[in-house]
Amino acid sequence: MLSMDFRSIFMGILFSIIWSSAFTSARILMSSAPPFLVLSLRFLISGMLGIAIARLLGQNFNLSRQEWAGVLIFGFCQNVLNLGLNFVALQWIDASMAVIIASMLPLVVAAISWTFLVEKPGIIGVLGLVAGMAGVLLIMLDRTGDQTKLLGVLLCSVALLALAGATLLLGNFFRSNKNLLMIVGLQMFVGFIILLPLTIMFEKWLINWSVIFIISFLYQILMPGVLGTLIWFLLVKRIGATKSAAFHFLNPFFGVLIAAAILAEPISLKDGIAVVIIMSGIIAVQISHRKGIIQK
Repeated sequence: MLSMDFRSIFMGILFSIIWSSAFTSARILMSSAPPFLVLSLRFLISGMLGIAIARLLGQNFNLSRQEWAGVLIFGFCQNVLNLGLNFVALQWIDASMAVIIASMLPLVVAAISWTFLVEKPGIIGVLGLVAGMAGVLLIMLDRTGDQTKLLGVLLCSVALLALAGATLLLGNFFRSNKNLLMIVGLQMFVGFIILLPLTIMFEKWLINWSVIFIISFLYQILMPGVLGTLIWFLLVKRIGATKSAAFHFLNPFFGVLIAAAILAEPISLKDGIAVVIIMSGIIAVQISHRKGIIQK
């Protein structure tokens, strides 16, 4: 049994803060540059940093065929579909809206598992799913007033499904691997290789340079790009995927709070209630999932 010690709790909270703050910095970047250009540059630099550090630590490229397949799947689903669509959507919707949709990952993973993998949810799990979805709908009521915002919500939803699919396909795939940092760097290059042609063909390379843009870009490279991804892999390796996913319940709170503090995005009482409902739903689903594992 993998225990949840103080270091694991600290890693989980730190990951949640980094993960949640990524949407705020992305929103800043999207106000000054095209999405695929920003992501291509981020993936290139983050990938080179990750691989360079991995080589200094003695890690290598000797991955099995299955591990290479995992790198390609995760790189495509996480970097191209999930981040690519989220960055496009952040041209039109608030960072807090994007982070709330993305925070539904544990609920969507659980719903797909219960629907297609014949895993019984239990009453707590069902109530958690209903509460989580209700909380998101409560927030969306006042924030999808025009077609561009509706398109942004749709893109974020597709991005969420892509990451949920990768999560289900890979599970604990990299958990026993000793080349974690190398894998982090390699999956970044998957995103770079696919998005580079798209930005060349479809985007105008116009950047509104500013101090805040540069700070946000560097933050995206170092924190969500390298450190956040590495912390997640290490956390899964340390305590397992199920316990690690429990920290997602913090994402709506941190995401909305950071967006309000840095971008001055408004928070209403209804938003606060909805965030609490979503967090409660995620916790309920995680409790139900853990009970199902213990019973097996």
